Amino acid sequence: MFTQVENNRARSEGGLGIGLALVRGLAELHGGGVSANSDGLGKGSEFCISLPRSVSPEISPVSSAQITPTFSRRILIADDNHDAMETLKLLLEMEGHEIQTALDGVAALALADQMVPEVMLLDLGMPGLSGFELAARVRERPWGSQVTLIAITGWGQAEDRRRSLEAGFDHHLTKPIEFEALRELLSRNPMSGA
Repeated sequence: MFTQVENNRARSEGGLGIGLALVRGLAELHGGGVSANSDGLGKGSEFCISLPRSVSPEISPVSSAQITPTFSRRILIADDNHDAMETLKLLLEMEGHEIQTALDGVAALALADQMVPEVMLLDLGMPGLSGFELAARVRERPWGSQVTLIAITGWGQAEDRRRSLEAGFDHHLTKPIEFEALRELLSRNPMSGA
């Protein structure tokens, strides 16, 4: 879905090029937009984010009957993109989940053995152990059959989805992920296996 246009290794910065798409998506979710301008090669770029001014609504008391029950989950996020991982961690902590993070597959496996997560959100293209390898190793653990494995990746082709299912993943979300889709997966009753 995302690739770098230029194949010149000397200028390559790595990654899948999802940063601007992610920023645009977040701005649009809030009723805003993003624009980019440049005077040409070597002259830099200007990125502008516009968001509507917020008007505080009248606040009314919320009764306990209006609060939707949620389940707090023990979640391990493993992604070699530090910024993406920290953003996802912050969003999930705001939802009330307990989050641990790792920047590579080897560290994620060691951490998972200590914390025994209920859910693991794994990037597929990590160093050390790929997300595919990590999922297969998790499934070999005594606790591994109980954990929900979710691929969080820029790889979204049918072949990638097939490989993630074969490796033991329960779900496959393509970056930039729709947070509502992830929230729905995490809100399922942990005891039901649904």
